[in-house]
Amino acid sequence: MRLAIASDHGGFQLKGQLLAKLREAGHEVEDLGTHSAESTDYPDYAHTLARGVADGTWPRGILVCGTGVGMAIAANRHAGVRAVNCSDTYTARLSREHNDSNVLTVGERVLGPGLAWDVVSAWLEGTFEGGERHTRRVSKIEPR
Repeated sequence: MRLAIASDHGGFQLKGQLLAKLREAGHEVEDLGTHSAESTDYPDYAHTLARGVADGTWPRGILVCGTGVGMAIAANRHAGVRAVNCSDTYTARLSREHNDSNVLTVGERVLGPGLAWDVVSAWLEGTFEGGERHTRRVSKIEPR
């Protein structure tokens, strides 16, 4: 799968670990930064990735910060983006199956690298179930 990944300084270490595992698993991943542990502003990275998902540059994206919360809030400001902050595999999978989430956010200060990879894997493997019920609900998320 083609996707993008980005982080602020609070997610820099975990982003690097996830990036390596994603590429090892055969995914084509564009790293949008940050490229150091120097302090940065998470919205800058969230907006860059979210714009690319919204315009179709990448079908999905992953954002990493300290908790994942700020990244999710910023990414969800973009029409067409359905960002979800997950700390467990069940929520990650269902966010794809029921909500057709296209951006996953995780927190380096919340998850260790092993669980973070399990969450990412569950999210990547999830497929939107579609159907009238889920499609109707997802369509109601978009701004009116």
